[in-house]
Amino acid sequence: MKEESLRRAMKEKNDCVRIFPLMDKTRFILASNSPRRKQLFALGGWDFAVLAADVDETPFENEPPREYVVRLAKAKSLAIQPRAESEAVIVGSDTTVADGDQILGKPVDEADARRMLRQLRGRVHQVFTGIAILQNGRMFADLCVTDVPMREYSDDEIERYIQSGDPMDKAGAYAIQHPDFQPVKVLDGCYAGVMGLPLCHLLRMLRQIQVSVCEDVPGACQSFLAYECRVSSAVLSGELVS
Repeated sequence: MKEESLRRAMKEKNDCVRIFPLMDKTRFILASNSPRRKQLFALGGWDFAVLAADVDETPFENEPPREYVVRLAKAKSLAIQPRAESEAVIVGSDTTVADGDQILGKPVDEADARRMLRQLRGRVHQVFTGIAILQNGRMFADLCVTDVPMREYSDDEIERYIQSGDPMDKAGAYAIQHPDFQPVKVLDGCYAGVMGLPLCHLLRMLRQIQVSVCEDVPGACQSFLAYECRVSSAVLSGELVS
């Protein structure tokens, strides 16, 4: 399990947090209560607190997925601002699954989860993750778009997965990292972005506000996810812009 991998990594002598300590004393606030985002954010070794942002996640009429997630990422950062330290860097993020222009949010019930999983089965869809940084009144935003090819899982697998309860708080009714269901066939893009926090996009944005970062966060991410990322260098260099 990913949680066990993280605990093991933190005990190893060559753990990234120890080799590459935080370069400054910047205080971060993660505007999310998602355990997946907290796990990913912790890979940077940053000093951070978590404050859940309570925002209306209802899409606007005919709102494109890319505009939807960026809007919510900004809204989450702004919602936290009154409770944040004045110099804190507030990080907001939002993820949605889209089938074409159709936004697939969290299922409202088991029937809705079943419908989504059947709709996505054996096809390629997109996962959009917006990320926003707010510091001293300055707002920066970025977008990660990943093509996700789903495998031809069976109806029985869908039912077992639904009974596990895992789909009910996931956009598109699935988690890419689920160890038993394993819904994705082969992924070429940003695994962390599909999970909810594209770390290379975050690093690229932090450089814009001149915040020092652990340069091997991408390595720690790939080690934690047991995934060889093919887009990390292109994202960090600015060659890949979603």
